[in-house]
Amino acid sequence: MKKTKPTFITKTLYSVVAAGLMFSMAGFAQAKELRSADTHPADYPTVRAMEFMGKKLSERTNERISVKVFHSRQLGEETDTIHMTRAGAVDLLRISIAPFTDQVAETRVLTLPFLFSSDAHYRAVLNGPIGQEILKAFEPHGFVGLAYYEAGSRSFYTTQKPIKSLADLKGQQIRIQNSELIAATIEALGAKPIKMPFGQVMTALEANIIDGAENNWPSYQSTDHYKAAPNYSMSRHLRIPEVVVMSKIVWDTMSSEDQILIRKAAQDSQKEMSRLWSERAKEAEKSLRSANVKVFELNDISAFQEAVKPVYEKFIVDPKLRDLVKRIRAAAP
Repeated sequence: MKKTKPTFITKTLYSVVAAGLMFSMAGFAQAKELRSADTHPADYPTVRAMEFMGKKLSERTNERISVKVFHSRQLGEETDTIHMTRAGAVDLLRISIAPFTDQVAETRVLTLPFLFSSDAHYRAVLNGPIGQEILKAFEPHGFVGLAYYEAGSRSFYTTQKPIKSLADLKGQQIRIQNSELIAATIEALGAKPIKMPFGQVMTALEANIIDGAENNWPSYQSTDHYKAAPNYSMSRHLRIPEVVVMSKIVWDTMSSEDQILIRKAAQDSQKEMSRLWSERAKEAEKSLRSANVKVFELNDISAFQEAVKPVYEKFIVDPKLRDLVKRIRAAAP
């Protein structure tokens, strides 16, 4: 299993939360505040949904268990928070599933390009038995998968040359999440993938270190990336879900009754997140289309779909993963 090395900020934050971890391991008979990490800003749907989860937990335990959300990368970038959650220094983590693809094999399938035919197909898979099967796959790696959060479809945005066809991607340097599978996808499409922490993208766009990136409407808006990269091309090449996971170390210290309450609160927050996401996505798209953003509709993506076929062949070798892909495609409404 491939693992990244903890960064300097990770090591620093370990020491900061060490005292909290000692209390966490002492037992949960007393009031317990679960620490949750998120890279998005305070008003983002994922943050609000995690706060909703905390509210439900507090209500159902007479304020014995609550959640404090550390948003806006207060506990570090995604890689940092993965290490901290595995170690038990962070209790809950809301994160894109993409950084787990090199560790949890089953998550690779959900990051395959053009896997889902529609939003309805995407939701049917995540909310059904296949989605639960993938969440369970986190446990051997130090996490307990609790729920999925929506993240819409991802499309390309660029600073100079817009993406109107597959040929337009050739040679462009595109920022991606930390995933070998996504890197291979971008390479298959003819561009050069640049792995970069989420918080560094705006500076890189403004300094022309990268030519563009790819993300959903709300993230494109909340980061102000549209100001530096005003060309948004509706490729919808990826539909990568967010995931809410809990540290297995912390989970195992809790009573079965509290585990049930936490899982239920997370599932309830998933429904709230879907509502918040739908509102935010519509609002962001409408606002950006009215702003100085040039939107390019890609009605024919057949060339894109053909170009990424080798990605499936390279990363989906295990018969179990191939069967998972087959079942996901068969689940289309």
